[in-house]
Amino acid sequence: MDSLDQSLISELRHNARASLSDLAITLGVTRTTVRQRIERLQQRGDIVGFTVVLKEAQRDPVRALMMIGIEGRGIDRIVRQLGGIPAVRNIHTTNGRWDLIVELGTDTLEELDRILIHIRRFEGVATSETNLLLNTRKQT
Repeated sequence: MDSLDQSLISELRHNARASLSDLAITLGVTRTTVRQRIERLQQRGDIVGFTVVLKEAQRDPVRALMMIGIEGRGIDRIVRQLGGIPAVRNIHTTNGRWDLIVELGTDTLEELDRILIHIRRFEGVATSETNLLLNTRKQT
């Protein structure tokens, strides 16, 4: 991936609906070049799709990060269980004190509480800590 590909991806992250013409003008290349680059990035699997990004507060009025410590070797099973919970937005493995960091989004604090209790009951979850997200200052 060269600097033009990286610039193209940056522009698409900012506005995935930008026209080929607008992208070409911004990047200083032809429409054909932009189209070919996007097609190549898709074929190689660098771009796997385009999506709509919603303002988090509209999508999830209550957002939290749950850090999870796992005992034993049950991380794969726990990740699968977490993946089945609709309120789980992202699951991250990490180093340090916690084994997983889970991003959660719900409509109410009561719903979040039910989900936290449910997750804490997973076999192999030894400890957890949850922080509510109050405001997002920068989003990519």
